[in-house]
Amino acid sequence: MSSALTPISHPTANIQEQRERWEFRTGRELVCTEQHYCHQLELVITYFVEILNAKGTLRQDIREGIFSSIKSIHSVNQTLLAYLEDGMFGQGFERFCQHLNCYTTYVDNIHNASKVLQVQVQKNKAFRRFKKLQESRPEFRNMSLEDLLLLPLQRIQQYKYFLRDLTENTSADSSDFPQLSGAVKAVSEVAQRIQDNARSHENHLQLRRVQRLLKGRKTKVLAPGRWYIREGWLQVVPPKGTETKPKMFFLFSDILLQTTPCSPLHPTNGDKFACQRIYPLKECVVDKVFGHTKSQGGLISLTFAEDKLLLMSSDQEDINDWYRSLSSAVGQLVSRSTVVSKRDNLCRKPLRSAEGRSEPNTPAGPSHLEGLTAQPHGRKRNMVRVVFVFPPLVPCLLASLILVCV
Repeated sequence: MSSALTPISHPTANIQEQRERWEFRTGRELVCTEQHYCHQLELVITYFVEILNAKGTLRQDIREGIFSSIKSIHSVNQTLLAYLEDGMFGQGFERFCQHLNCYTTYVDNIHNASKVLQVQVQKNKAFRRFKKLQESRPEFRNMSLEDLLLLPLQRIQQYKYFLRDLTENTSADSSDFPQLSGAVKAVSEVAQRIQDNARSHENHLQLRRVQRLLKGRKTKVLAPGRWYIREGWLQVVPPKGTETKPKMFFLFSDILLQTTPCSPLHPTNGDKFACQRIYPLKECVVDKVFGHTKSQGGLISLTFAEDKLLLMSSDQEDINDWYRSLSSAVGQLVSRSTVVSKRDNLCRKPLRSAEGRSEPNTPAGPSHLEGLTAQPHGRKRNMVRVVFVFPPLVPCLLASLILVCV
């Protein structure tokens, strides 16, 4: 009895077909979204940049502050679109990455652009009317200028995922593979820069907010390298066991602020806090006294160089979060100090000691010579201090000193 043989499909062929389908689908979506993106950039340039430049409604420095390098971005993306429509993804993105500096400039200016635009909308009546008129055009589809100015940042994030899909579904033997792989790295760096700038800006806003909450100007919250972590109410346990007192705490990457609310009847500081103590976290030791069990609340012990602080909360989740935040902040400070210390030790030149070491053809100096140390090679000896203990040995000491200094 004979039976028809069923052809066996090769797994490699199926994988290749699936890759081609994904590559085609990703490429088609990339081209369509790129066409729409270029059209939106053209709206900004045509109806805002060019008209404002011709009318002179805004000064040149204000226009540059708002729109930055958007014209250069539009030009670069028009070139990229032409490559994508011809199916040359690798070559298109290779050339595109050569001009990513215009995106970098735009990314670094985006928060300033938002601030300048907001000021002009509030204070410039002619610009406010012009902006509202342009945004009412049907081409804008109810999008505001603020929305359109964020498009380059959003597009960079989209490029990162498009390029990853294209690279994963492109054969390593293809000529496009090294070009797409290089583009993934370059675009990812710009995308990371966008995220870092956003985090830095948000942190700056938080620092300014806390600064405004504090009474007076003695406590400086705004400091380079300082990061806001969290804030909240905690009970301070006095060392003598008296009644606990609620305090508002602000935790940063290097300090912990203990504050108390001002009197609500105060005419100007009714909604502010007065800073009572500033605890440096550099040499802090964080311990959880209790609170790791299922009982309600917990207690945290903070030990500093010259003080100790006991903080309590009746909220189990809240005290656990404070413990994790404090431990993380202290741990990062310690690790950073360790790295700096190791780097300093590696960079520091070794000091050559005179004790137990002698110059070539020179006998070791006597033990009663104090302050006489060998200087590093190449340095001029400005001063040598010698202490004579026994007067009869003066000639010998002078002879030894002459030999050491030669």
